[in-house]
Amino acid sequence: MDPEIRPEGAGPEGAGPDATEGAGTAGAPVASGTPGPEPIYTEGGGGASSEPGGEDEYDHAPANAELAEEDTMAATLLADLQRLQAEYVNYKKRVDRDREVIRTNAVSGVVEALLPVLDDIYFARQAGDLEGGPFASIADKLEETLSRFGISRVGEVGDEFDPNVHEALMHVEAEVPEGATSTTVVQIFQPGYKNGERLVRAARVSVADPA
Repeated sequence: MDPEIRPEGAGPEGAGPDATEGAGTAGAPVASGTPGPEPIYTEGGGGASSEPGGEDEYDHAPANAELAEEDTMAATLLADLQRLQAEYVNYKKRVDRDREVIRTNAVSGVVEALLPVLDDIYFARQAGDLEGGPFASIADKLEETLSRFGISRVGEVGDEFDPNVHEALMHVEAEVPEGATSTTVVQIFQPGYKNGERLVRAARVSVADPA
């Protein structure tokens, strides 16, 4: 039988200097140019990927869950903020409205208390008793002050009768201003007063119809 022919440099099986050349021992560095063992990856570990070169779907799953939770929390906080802003706007409107009502009631109360004085001033002026003098100056200042608070007098001879601001105490036959086509105020018994759009007292008048 012919002897077994071995490649040049190969030692006998399991022995010989050629058999151990380049093999190295456990943990020893591999010779340059010699490919090392293929790394083994487990699912979810470093380098794991849904496909070669793709993103790691396992490693990103917890991050995506955290982002979704943060988005939900942000949306909830935004909804709470919008609700609080709406409640504040409504509260401010209500406070402003209540403040205006309180102011109007307070001014109207003062005017109601001053009605007898205002009536005396009105009739004194109609009679010509306020043609100069210190009392005329005081009366003018009082009426100017009230006007700054929105107080105005209503009811003048020649006005068209308006049941919203006039109270007709008498209906008489009298001449009305030329061109009048409806019931007209011909005499003032007591002037009326308004606080802005709020009627404090209706003007008490006598009215007549055009001929």
